Amino acid sequence: VQLVETGGGLVQAGGSLRLSCRASGSILSDFSGSDMDWYRQAPGKQRELIAFIGTRGNTNYADSVKDRFTISRVNAKRSVYLDMNNLKPEDTGVYYCYRHDGRWSWGQGTQVTVSS
Repeated sequence: VQLVETGGGLVQAGGSLRLSCRASGSILSDFSGSDMDWYRQAPGKQRELIAFIGTRGNTNYADSVKDRFTISRVNAKRSVYLDMNNLKPEDTGVYYCYRHDGRWSWGQGTQVTVSS
């Protein structure tokens, strides 16, 4: 299975972006049975977990993105999404989706740059 993240780009502070992640090569039962995460790696910093979605659609967020970001999933599309609103310069980084239990490899990520 290959995780493919798309949707990044350059946006001004206060703007919005929607990131997508597709688990290419996964079968429906495997994907729908997987908890999924979004991580972010800011320049010069470690990769951090910012959003989680469970198999039942339950979600959890890091304090830094709570009330601004929304994680969702569409199992039929083998996809997870991250809607990001009111973006801040500190949201700049490479964004990765990841299977929570680590059974799939990291994808290449998608770059998000927020200008002030």
